[in-house]
Amino acid sequence: MNIINWCVSFCLQLVAQGQFRVLKVPLGFIKILEWFFAIFAFSTCGSYSGMFKISVECKNRTHSDLSIEVEFEYPFRLHQEYFDAPNCKDGTKDRIFLVGDYSSSAEFFVTIGVFAFLYSTAALSIYVFFFEKYKENNKGPLIDLGVTGVFAFMWLVSSAAWAKGLSDVKTATDPDDVITMIPACEVNGNKCREVHDPVMSGLNTSVAFGFINLVLWVGNLWFVFKETGIIAPFMRAPPPQAKPAAPDAYGQQGAYEQDPYASNQGGYQPDYSQQGYNQYGQGYGQQGAPTSFSNQM
Repeated sequence: MNIINWCVSFCLQLVAQGQFRVLKVPLGFIKILEWFFAIFAFSTCGSYSGMFKISVECKNRTHSDLSIEVEFEYPFRLHQEYFDAPNCKDGTKDRIFLVGDYSSSAEFFVTIGVFAFLYSTAALSIYVFFFEKYKENNKGPLIDLGVTGVFAFMWLVSSAAWAKGLSDVKTATDPDDVITMIPACEVNGNKCREVHDPVMSGLNTSVAFGFINLVLWVGNLWFVFKETGIIAPFMRAPPPQAKPAAPDAYGQQGAYEQDPYASNQGGYQPDYSQQGYNQYGQGYGQQGAPTSFSNQM
């Protein structure tokens, strides 16, 4: 019980210290999508099992078998899968093996999916609980960028290989092609036909999930690259231009009191101390104002 209590308390402390807001930004959110789609990719392929049915109707109806089930499953080593078909002669049956081994492409695809799931889990844990350590010295983003690039390339290779492998699996399990391998079906009078085709929708979905993972991991390269800070020096805004110093209050006032025509007149300023103005002032002072109306008369 002590160990359980310690584990519970430790988990609660981690949750309390976690920075879950990083899951709302593209760096963390796209990692969640990669986590989910990796599960879908390897589970739809790795858990597949299929079956198809054929019938062999002999001239002698007692030797016929109208419901022959042929089963196959991951990892699609079809050369190990077989079924028994009547020979329409003496009541015995011939053992027929399917053709092809497509385990390499299928297992490679599932392996990439599992490792992508594990790495996404580890990356999300680091984003949430150790994001400051992740950005310290820029080592975390650089490692993340390299691993993300490797997985993007691996998803491309594995998805393309599995798409080709799935096409071959469909051909090898086509009931019309399998019927041609039964000796009794080549004898005139015997009738062979397909009863039920294999359901391949799950495998088609696995290929689609593979290419979706490719798009996610390639897109994630940009968001991880931004965390490295390599592009930061090229995205700096230009320094703001220095504003001119405000003019002195008295100097500014004097500027507005200047004669607006001074520039047009070559800097000319009238001199009110000239001789003409002085004489006019003196004459006006000597004459004075009239003392009375009668004197003026």
